Amino acid sequence: MTRVHTVHESPYGPLTLVATDGALSGLYMTDHRHRPPLETFGERDETPFGETIRQLELYFSGELTEFDLPLHLAGTPFQHRVWAELQHIPYGETISYGELAERLGQPTAARAVGLANGRNPVSIIVPCHRVVGASGSLTGYGGGLDRKRRLLAFESGDSAAEGQLF
Repeated sequence: MTRVHTVHESPYGPLTLVATDGALSGLYMTDHRHRPPLETFGERDETPFGETIRQLELYFSGELTEFDLPLHLAGTPFQHRVWAELQHIPYGETISYGELAERLGQPTAARAVGLANGRNPVSIIVPCHRVVGASGSLTGYGGGLDRKRRLLAFESGDSAAEGQLF
């Protein structure tokens, strides 16, 4: 298994991109919760990230609403089910952890869904920021609640809220 990484500047701060055998396996923000140690990311090499960076730049410019990238995600079967379902949440929309659990056919698993959501290794690409609390409150985000708020504001077209510093 070959793992490499690079750092890409974004409107949300530097993003550390990690590839495993040429497929995106990590996207971590500064102070990201559950960020693996830097030494596990491999050598710094931008070679496999051209398409990832292109799609991220299109997303940040408002021209891309859904990513199409090869992913190499390490996780449990349940985490993979949650991460796959996250990709079905439309751009600019949110659902609750309970709704996501229902979509998975496990309506009592909202807490487990939240834990799996928090372990998503490719934030933004797999849009875990689109999951909110039952009351619509912003609860939990590996990149921090300020970034979650800004991403949701960006996707909803609220430029005033999106532009606030995190």
